Amino acid sequence: MAEQILSQEEIDALLNAMDSGEVDVEEEVQPAAKAEARSYDLTSQSLMLRDQFDALDEVYDKFVNLLNVGLTSSLQRAIEVKQVSKEIVKFGEFLHAFSNPTGFSIFSMEPLIGSALLAVEPNLCFALIDSMFGGVGRPLPKVREFTQIEQRMLSKFYNSVLEELQRAWHVAYEVSVVQKKTETKPEFVNLVSPGDLVLIFVFSVAGEEFSGNIHVCTPFLMLEPVKDKLSSRYLREKDRAHAFRAQLSILLRDTRVNLVAELGRTVSTIGRVLELEPNDILKINTGPQDAVVLKVEGTPKYLGMPGSLKGNRAVQITELITKDEGD
Repeated sequence: MAEQILSQEEIDALLNAMDSGEVDVEEEVQPAAKAEARSYDLTSQSLMLRDQFDALDEVYDKFVNLLNVGLTSSLQRAIEVKQVSKEIVKFGEFLHAFSNPTGFSIFSMEPLIGSALLAVEPNLCFALIDSMFGGVGRPLPKVREFTQIEQRMLSKFYNSVLEELQRAWHVAYEVSVVQKKTETKPEFVNLVSPGDLVLIFVFSVAGEEFSGNIHVCTPFLMLEPVKDKLSSRYLREKDRAHAFRAQLSILLRDTRVNLVAELGRTVSTIGRVLELEPNDILKINTGPQDAVVLKVEGTPKYLGMPGSLKGNRAVQITELITKDEGD
């Protein structure tokens, strides 16, 4: 049984004091604290990717798979690549995290405007270089500057990674990835202003004797023109269209269309047409060695050469007419 703090006499005395008004039982109301507004800079936080960049998840999932196979094949040893993180930060904050030297590769992604960045941590750089020369991939005990030969080896490695990145990007948008220059000092890397936002994807690369991270940095402004094509809504619409494409192709195979081979054309007057009689000859704008135009429902689609096949008149298709040529 819990110990009683007040005796019965003390309880009775307290009740009597409350009845006589000697003790105020009403709760004292404290004044409400005054609300205080503080400034908050949203861009100073590490914002996670939103729905408008959902397609990048597919891009970099494929990139991980391609890089796994590519590095394992080129280095002749088991390599495991995983995506570690993704976020949006200021470019200045991103560069501040790297020391000198670091393996930087600046590349373009045409038709997108601007440049993006591939950053490889120094310990991983030295481990990869050792692997390329037939070593076990053991990193150096102390980081130093890269030699000219090591920089050339790293440049080849960057190109192989960027080739896989280009292939991965075809999942969402066709780009041509080209390495523009390489750097080893963070202060010489200038993509955008330090306050501009960039998208960072981090990938871990691990072998039996080494591990390290590769960072892919893409300026937000670079992706702005195509962000609609990187959204979750666009992905859903593309998947829906792809789901019906095979069925529509099957249905269209049985659709009947009019196919006309146009041997040539000529221009005449109404008076001349009214004067035409049997055995009159009309000159057309093509000769026996000129190709004829095949039209599908009145639209020029093919060029061909007239002839015969098993006693029937025929046209051998020689060329497809593009949209611009048909106009």
